[in-house]
Amino acid sequence: MSTLPNCPKCNSEYTYEVGTLLTCPLCAHEWSNSENHALEKTRVWKDAHGNILQDGDTVTVIKDLKVKGASSVLKGGTKVRNIRLIDGDHDIDCKIEGFGSMELKSEFVKKA
Repeated sequence: MSTLPNCPKCNSEYTYEVGTLLTCPLCAHEWSNSENHALEKTRVWKDAHGNILQDGDTVTVIKDLKVKGASSVLKGGTKVRNIRLIDGDHDIDCKIEGFGSMELKSEFVKKA
């Protein structure tokens, strides 16, 4: 019998696993256990050429990208400084001159 932690919200001992999450049947709270947190923190972001990206890197856009809500495109070759890596579909958060704050996909950039 495995020993799962009690629910952090209601302290119920009747928790169970659903995929990678732990779930409480009494209050319906879902959370990741500490082992899953360690795996999530080791995520590696890579650019279009397979180079590992880190927070604060400078990257270059490799192709023209349409920007929602803007009348112009983000040109290939545009340098983006001081990126911040985030989880999600668009995994780079940055500020670009002329466009402002936006999110990019790592598959459309290369490390400068």
